[in-house]
Amino acid sequence: MKNTAGGEAAKRAAGEAAAAAVTDGDRVGLGTGSTAAHAIRRLGERVADGLAVEGVATSYQSRALAREVGIPLLALSDVGRLDVAVDGADQVATDANALVKGGGAAHAREKVVAQAADRLLVVADDSKLAATLDHPVPVEVLPDALARVERVVADAGGEPTLRAAERKDGPVVTDNGNLVLDCDFGGVDDPASLARTLSGVAGVVEHGLFVGLADAVYVGDADGDVTRTAP
Repeated sequence: MKNTAGGEAAKRAAGEAAAAAVTDGDRVGLGTGSTAAHAIRRLGERVADGLAVEGVATSYQSRALAREVGIPLLALSDVGRLDVAVDGADQVATDANALVKGGGAAHAREKVVAQAADRLLVVADDSKLAATLDHPVPVEVLPDALARVERVVADAGGEPTLRAAERKDGPVVTDNGNLVLDCDFGGVDDPASLARTLSGVAGVVEHGLFVGLADAVYVGDADGDVTRTAP
């Protein structure tokens, strides 16, 4: 049986540890997902205690949570550089050099924020670690390019599946108005090569392979202990 309480403790520990690395005056990228949410809540507590930061949200969810906990926000379109970003991952390579993101369909904005940040701090529970990435890679696609991108993914050895929305008919539509293909490539031995292939396809807005972007990965376990690793 899955230890839900232990998983939540691991997420909270990782998120709060990364939030502790944010310093006064920072502009902070606020990631999407359940582990990043713990970091946002902890930052809100620190703001209430006097920490002066400004946040840039990567999704509707992270923006709403940041407002709820009192973090001042800037628009992503107005910010060219961030001091630090804190974000989760669907899977993290044990060498911390590559990860898969996009479970919340926010990976395009998350990658903009990650590349804008001087430091990207990734937060995850220990179930997300893998020696070889094998999580399906989310690919955000222009609707008119769907069939073309599906063909290219298949030619590259992947199995594309259009992500369906929950509790409504039809596909998931991103905050950018696009569709998401979850592309199963099996074990990805060379994430950088696959990332280049996907980035070169017309109609691909962004993919969920984040290669060489993480500056540190905070991994929590069920006991609330956190290990910090770097590539």
